[in-house]
Amino acid sequence: MSNQGQSHTLIDTPANGGVPNNGALPAVILPGVLSSGKSTDEVQNLLRANGWVGSWVWTVYDFHHFHPASHEVLVCVKGSATLQIGGPDGPEVGVQDGDVVILPAGFGHRRLKSDVEFAVVGAYPEGQEDPEIIRAGDMPIERAEKLVSATPLPDRDPLSGRDGLLMQVWGA
Repeated sequence: MSNQGQSHTLIDTPANGGVPNNGALPAVILPGVLSSGKSTDEVQNLLRANGWVGSWVWTVYDFHHFHPASHEVLVCVKGSATLQIGGPDGPEVGVQDGDVVILPAGFGHRRLKSDVEFAVVGAYPEGQEDPEIIRAGDMPIERAEKLVSATPLPDRDPLSGRDGLLMQVWGA
């Protein structure tokens, strides 16, 4: 599977509201990149095959938070939601079954609203699969920025491996 030809949106938001975001890497939104109706097992196997591990199935917290030393992929596997990406001043992004959001370390996110079915599979690059969850404002921005900048780039795109779009966008 290649996501190179897929339409995508990049979100590059400066630190705001106690969220550092990532000064070097944008968040990547891939609408409809996976066919809808994929099972959580299929998605978890795809991510694992591309080196994104520590997967879980649930929703997205409804409070602004970030992971200072872990990149994260969120694959919508059921329902729909509106997420806010990049902290209180960040854009609102609608997601639905088949959409993928890739967040670099430090990038804020929260669920604003969702239908009752909404579920995502989340995962992290190998070595980053035990992410610290920091609420907006709970870590000094300077400390968070140091952790963010020291976070290694993944060596594979979560969907397409070494030839995936993420490798081009993040220069990994």
